[in-house]
Amino acid sequence: MKVLKFGGSSVSSPERIRNVIDIVSKNIGKGDDPVVIFSAFQGITDTLIEAGLRAAAGDSSYQLLFDKIQARHFEAVKELISEDRLQIAVETISKLISDLKQVLYGICLVREISPRSMDYITSFGERFSAYIISEAFLSRGIRAGYLDSREVVKTDKSFGNAIVDFTATGQMVRRYFEDKDCLQVVTGFIGSTCDNETTTLGRGGSDYSASIFGSILNAEEIEIWTDVDGVMTADPRKVKKAFSIDNMSYDEAMEMSHFGAKVIHPPTMRPAMMKNIPIRIKNTFNPSFPGTLISLYGNGKKNLITGITSIGNVALIRVQGSGMVGVAGIARRIFGAMADGSISIILISQASSEHSICFAILPKFAQKAKELIEKELRYEISEGFVNQVVVESNLSIVAAVGGNIRGTSGISGKVLQALGRNGINIAAIAQGSSKLNISMVIPKNDESKALNAIHDAFFLSDLKSINLFVIGTGLIGRTLFQQIKNQLEFLYSHLKIEIKIIAIANTRRMLFDYEGIDVDGWEERLFGKGEESNAELFIERMIGSNLPNSIFVDCTSSEVIMLKYLEILSSSISIVTPNKKANSSNYEYYLQLQKAAQKHSANFLYETNVGAGLPVISTLHDLVFSGDKIHKIEGVLSGTLSYIFNVFDGSNSFSDIVLDARKKGYTEPDPREDLNGLDVARKLLILVRESGYTLELEDIDVENLIPEELRGDISLDEFLEKLSCFDDYYEEKRSKAAKEGKRLRYIASYKDGKATVRLRAVDASHPVYSLTSNDNIIAFTTVYYSERPIVIQGPGAGAVVTSGGIFADIVRIANHLFNR
Repeated sequence: MKVLKFGGSSVSSPERIRNVIDIVSKNIGKGDDPVVIFSAFQGITDTLIEAGLRAAAGDSSYQLLFDKIQARHFEAVKELISEDRLQIAVETISKLISDLKQVLYGICLVREISPRSMDYITSFGERFSAYIISEAFLSRGIRAGYLDSREVVKTDKSFGNAIVDFTATGQMVRRYFEDKDCLQVVTGFIGSTCDNETTTLGRGGSDYSASIFGSILNAEEIEIWTDVDGVMTADPRKVKKAFSIDNMSYDEAMEMSHFGAKVIHPPTMRPAMMKNIPIRIKNTFNPSFPGTLISLYGNGKKNLITGITSIGNVALIRVQGSGMVGVAGIARRIFGAMADGSISIILISQASSEHSICFAILPKFAQKAKELIEKELRYEISEGFVNQVVVESNLSIVAAVGGNIRGTSGISGKVLQALGRNGINIAAIAQGSSKLNISMVIPKNDESKALNAIHDAFFLSDLKSINLFVIGTGLIGRTLFQQIKNQLEFLYSHLKIEIKIIAIANTRRMLFDYEGIDVDGWEERLFGKGEESNAELFIERMIGSNLPNSIFVDCTSSEVIMLKYLEILSSSISIVTPNKKANSSNYEYYLQLQKAAQKHSANFLYETNVGAGLPVISTLHDLVFSGDKIHKIEGVLSGTLSYIFNVFDGSNSFSDIVLDARKKGYTEPDPREDLNGLDVARKLLILVRESGYTLELEDIDVENLIPEELRGDISLDEFLEKLSCFDDYYEEKRSKAAKEGKRLRYIASYKDGKATVRLRAVDASHPVYSLTSNDNIIAFTTVYYSERPIVIQGPGAGAVVTSGGIFADIVRIANHLFNR
């Protein structure tokens, strides 16, 4: 025999009640007929309480609430009860309605409502629903009896949260069911005293009723039917990828419930636990789904933990001082004061040095707790043995729960690593002696981020989500989106990486979608659904979203955005960018960015700052981190200028070549940004700094390739038009070099503290002599590579190779975040 319990959401309307009858009917005829326990219709209990409170306040509007209650239940009778049973059903409900009306009127007259009266009022919800549903079964031709559980569930007089007398209740339940040979429909939540005064069983009362009946009747299983597919691995409102748990132990369910999970209230499980009766959580709206089975041991777990839960708002009380070390009785006095103040403690953590104790409580008790402790320890505080009690607010508790924690090493480390890599600080940590959970107190605004980070680490270890915030949709940004589109399937199937584009912005529009922006239709959505662009607001929202595994991709050359990098990294958001301005700004800001990334567990990757997609900076890092020392840096660092001088062989004019390079996308939109040499100087500066040397941009001797006559305040169109007037000037330099068997190359160089960027004529013995197309070439002479430098060569400009380098940095961060 089974005991089935249906909650308020399952019976909120006649349609849903019909669905419940269909579910129950499938259990009839399979051995003993089930016992079915019902809550009140959804929302009715709250309405009854509010009606009672209004009546006690002398507020006549309680009658409006009464009218709604009456109408709703008569409507259910009309919809569910057959013609042949309608009269008796109407008469019975009318009698209950009349009783409710009289008690509310009496409360309004005396302007007072006692806990006993409130229990009586709220009992009508279950009495209405269970009776109507029992008649609905009969109307469907299903034999069913109705049991008002007040007849058999006996309690003390603790109105509102009555304690069950299991001896008397057991005798009466067994006696009632001795001669019953059909389905029994029972009211949940309510009982009565030995004087037959109505009582309620408190929070989770209907679940408790199911557990009581199941235990007494030795049910094979208790089914709790609700509106979700069982117990979830996390709160699906906060963790979108949460899924239902197949099975779990009683202890795990109680741990998760204690820390906020809507599983089943711990006291309601105790009767079932005493008899080792499994409890199954099922979904009324998805009845074929197996749900979650809660039993003594569960059935073993393939996951290291069972679930993650949280308490959204707590306060942390800290007591510390040198006078606590080695002194017996301090903890007893502190927690005795809390008990005297009826303050429940959620979590306790104490340093092994005995120098401090901290514990978490609900915020509404924080000030009271502080005063009680300071009163109890007033002597120690006055003498300086104990410091003033500290209250920390705006905190949450996140708990990882599971029986496997008890015997598996490394779980705590994995939890802490998931939080650390997302920049989440832990204010306190505790693990009970049962070792069923690891609980951490963290900043309240990091609650959702922490839940998602831990959930990904334990339940989605084969699939990791990266959240991208992309600003800049020019040629490089567009190409990046195309590459992401082309590689999504590969990343998913081979690397188990899921890339979600959360936000996109350019100078005109910006778009946020926390469910992800489809890379196929990003442009249409950006301009169709996006709002006016605001870089500061974009960054503010990105930081405020506080998503785990977030990466900010800056595909602009904006100085305004670059100045926000420090704030972004300090928010534990990684950055990938080809924008050179941050790393080539003043040295102090460069160092601040490096330190912020390290301190806040963020990645700051900028491989494309030098050499587009070439592995220049990563190679340099490998050299430096392995203990090598860089003696000399030399190379052609501009793909644009490499292309211009590689094809400048006299067959075309210099100005035509510049225009051709611009058309092919090799130059900046304004070629003067390439020709003035500052771009190359910035790249050299970055390489020098990455080599471990201190250097500022103004320390570099830069040869500007723009003729002096064109360096003034003139428009781009005017510059491009007038550049041809200086073709002879450039041709003279080229022909002079050619006559000497040399070629022109724009070379960056650093050695012995001296940095230069100059146009040089080199012969065939020089490594840069044979460059073709838009290739970059960089040579590092080091302690390890002293006889022959290590040389890196390849395309140094173009949207495809640059966006490819950006994409590689994104994947590199993903692999780092998930410890691949």
